[in-house]
Amino acid sequence: MNLDTSGYSRGMSLLAILCLLLQLIFELSSCTHLRVIPGSTLELPCLMFQQEVSGDAITWKFNGKDIKEPVRVSKDGFHLKISPVTPANQGEYMCLVKDENTELINMYNITVVASVGYTIKAIQGKNVHLPCHFPSTSQVNSNALWIKEANEALNTEDENNKKIELLYPLDHDQTILLREVALEDAGVYHCESAEKEKLSTIYLIVEVAPTPEPHSCSNFTTPWEPCLDENSRTAEPILQESTTEFSMKLFSYLRESYPFNNLLFSPISISATLSHLLLGARDNTRKSIERAMCVPHNFHCVHFQMKKLREKLSSSLQMASQIYFNPLMNLSESFIDQSIQFYDAEPTRLLENSEENTAMINSWVANKTKNKITHLVDSISSNTQLMLLNAVSFSGQWKVKLDLKQKKGQFVKLNGDIVRVSVLYHSKYLATMEHVVELKAQVARFALSGDSSLYIILPRHNKLEDLRYVEQRMTDTAVRQMIQLMKTASPQHVEVTLPQIKLDVQPDMNVLMKKLGLSSLYEGANLCGLYSEDKVFLDDARHRALLELTEKGVEAGSVTSLTFSRSFPSFSALRPFILLLWSDQGNVPLFIGRVIDPLERK
Repeated sequence: MNLDTSGYSRGMSLLAILCLLLQLIFELSSCTHLRVIPGSTLELPCLMFQQEVSGDAITWKFNGKDIKEPVRVSKDGFHLKISPVTPANQGEYMCLVKDENTELINMYNITVVASVGYTIKAIQGKNVHLPCHFPSTSQVNSNALWIKEANEALNTEDENNKKIELLYPLDHDQTILLREVALEDAGVYHCESAEKEKLSTIYLIVEVAPTPEPHSCSNFTTPWEPCLDENSRTAEPILQESTTEFSMKLFSYLRESYPFNNLLFSPISISATLSHLLLGARDNTRKSIERAMCVPHNFHCVHFQMKKLREKLSSSLQMASQIYFNPLMNLSESFIDQSIQFYDAEPTRLLENSEENTAMINSWVANKTKNKITHLVDSISSNTQLMLLNAVSFSGQWKVKLDLKQKKGQFVKLNGDIVRVSVLYHSKYLATMEHVVELKAQVARFALSGDSSLYIILPRHNKLEDLRYVEQRMTDTAVRQMIQLMKTASPQHVEVTLPQIKLDVQPDMNVLMKKLGLSSLYEGANLCGLYSEDKVFLDDARHRALLELTEKGVEAGSVTSLTFSRSFPSFSALRPFILLLWSDQGNVPLFIGRVIDPLERK
C-alpha cells in the first residue's frame, strides 16, 4: 500500500517550528525564583539545555549592571557562581545569549531568606553590645540602620545620645552599644543596610539585676605567679608566635577602620603596654587581656619573656615603660616590685598641677623616643588615678647608603592621581626579591643594621581590590612563611628608588581596645593585683607612631617605595603598598604600615 507522506512531512515540519517557537517563548519569559541562605554556595546555569554558543555571546547582569566580585562567571560564560552568599547578593540575575538570529534571556530572582539572628541576655543596668556586620566584600558608604520592633528607628549617630553608641562608624562592624539597659529595652532589634537589606536580628532579653556585691579583692591580691622554667625552649617561641598573631589581628582591625589612608602602628609597643597591665589583672580581666594578646591562659612566663625580648631588641629598638599614679592610691607592693623587675618601670607620683603633669609626661615621651615624638597628651585630668606608658625608638641604618636625588619622582595613587615626591636612590642596591604566591604580591627585603629588615609588599596591580586582597591574606601564618621564604632567597643588585617620607599617625586606640574585646576595662576592671581598695576604670587609650625615611636609614618605623631601571631586575613601588619592619633578632614585627599617599603624613 502506497502512503502519501508529503502531508505527514509538512505536519512534522510545522510541529518542529511550533516546538522551537514555544521553546523560544519559554526562554524569553523564563524567570526562576530561588531562596537561599547566607553562607551557602550558589551556581546558576545560563541555559537549561545544551546549545552551541560561544562564551563571547553570553552576558551576565545583576540588577541591570555588569557582574562584579565576589560573583564569578566561568571561562565559557555558561555558569555563574556565588560563594559565599550574603544579603548583598539578593536581586535579579540575567543571562543574555545573542547570536545572528536569536536572543535568549534567562532570569533568576534570588532571595536571601535569613539574616544573622542572635539572642542576647543582659542584666538590668549593664551595658550590652548588639552585633551587626556588613559583608566583608562590600564597600561601606553609609552606616547601617537600627530599628527596634515596630519601625522605631534608633538614632545611632547623635553624639549627645548617651544611651546608644555606634562603636565603629563607616566600618564593616556596625555593632552598637546600649548603655545601662532597662527592662523596657528588651525586644527585637533589626540591623539593615540603607538599601533595606537585613544584616542581623537581635532578640534582647533584660533580666532584673541581682543585689550588687560590694567591691572585694579577696583571693586576688597575690603577686603574679613566678616563671618556674626560665630556660624553657618553648616559652620564647610561644611569645614570638603570640606577638605575631596579635600584630596581624591589630592590622586587620586597623585596615578596616582606615581603608583609604596611610597606616602606621607599633604592635610591639601596644603588646608591651597590655602585658604590663596584665601584671595587675586578675580573674576575668586577666583572661580578657590574655585573649586580646593571643597568649595562652596562665602563661606565667609572659613577663619574663617580655623582658628577654626587650633586651634582645635593644641593638636597634629601645623600649621603655613608665607608671604615673595618684599619690592617694596605694599601689600593690608586689606590682611595684614586679614592674621594676620585668618592665624596668618604677612608679612616679603625679603632681597636683595639671600643667606640670602634662609637661612631665610629654617630656618623658620625648626623652624615650629620642625626640621623634614630643607630644602625646594635651592635659591631664585631676581625676586621673593611673597612667601606664610605653615608648619605643627604632633606628636602623641601610647597609649601603642611599643618595637624595635632585629630581623628584612620581608616585601613582590608587585613583590614578600622580604626586611628586623627593626620592632616595641607589643604582645597584643589594636586596632580596620574591613573588609570594600565597599573597599574590611581589616582596622585597632590605637588610638594616641591628639585625632588622624592612619588607615592602607590593600588590600585583595598582587597584584597591588588589591591595585589599593582599591585606586580607596577611595572617600570622602567611607572614611567617613569607619571612622564611625571603630569608632563604639570594639577594641581587637592584636599582632602588624610595620616596622620602615622614608619617605621623595616631589611630583611635579606644576603638581598637573595644575591637580587641577589652570594653570591660572601661566599665570597671579587676586590677586587684595592682590596686585593691576600689575599682578603677579605663578612661582613655592612645597610640601614635612616627616613621621617617632618610638617606641614612629608617627611624622608628619604615614605609618605602622602590623604582628599578630595566638594566637590573626591577621592583617598582611607586604606587600604594604595605610595609613590615621585622626584628630578625627577636623574630617579631616592630612596625606595620600601609602607604596610600607618600605626601600625607597622618
